[in-house]
Amino acid sequence: MNRPEPALLQPRKTPQQARSAATIRAIREATVQVLLADGIGRLTTTRVAERAGVSVGTMYQYFPHKQALLFGIVERQLTATEDAMRDACARLAGRDLAGIAQGLPEAWLAAKTADIVSSRAIYGIAAEFDLSDHMERAISVMTALFDDLLASAPGTRFADRASVAFMLTAMLGGSVRVVMEADPSEENLARLREELPRACYAYLASANLDGAGATQV
Repeated sequence: MNRPEPALLQPRKTPQQARSAATIRAIREATVQVLLADGIGRLTTTRVAERAGVSVGTMYQYFPHKQALLFGIVERQLTATEDAMRDACARLAGRDLAGIAQGLPEAWLAAKTADIVSSRAIYGIAAEFDLSDHMERAISVMTALFDDLLASAPGTRFADRASVAFMLTAMLGGSVRVVMEADPSEENLARLREELPRACYAYLASANLDGAGATQV
């Protein structure tokens, strides 16, 4: 599949009414359903329109081609994860390292498993697009959020807090993606919920120069 310019992947128009918003939701849900049922090779705008119960003409008002459909799913998931982590950081502000190490993985996993079907789907289609700008922005946003959160943690001092925040972003994103792509079974997700906070705490505690930022998770 050729990679369109980013501007060509954006919806043609933004829904202004509840009915239009509902139509877009139906189209996006249908895209995921067709993608998982038939694979990316057989996904067409016609098949998606049929599954969504809308005309092809109606769908083209919002999504000009299937790349735009797929890109919309990826972009929505990135935004949802970013919003969830912003809320989590607000809740965890002022907590010690143990609270942060427990709360961030829980929030990340909750965001990724809220719609696990869509989450799995986007990992399979992300390679179809040049997402470097979007991923760079997402990493930058997460790193800044975590940097501010770590700054609020009592009894902590880091040689390079921004680097610690960046590594925390990488740990959360990489660990969850591996499991989501390979085998997001209940057993494996339970392992993540149990072990990822421990891994995050061990890293944060080792990076804390004061060495007294929290109690063992």
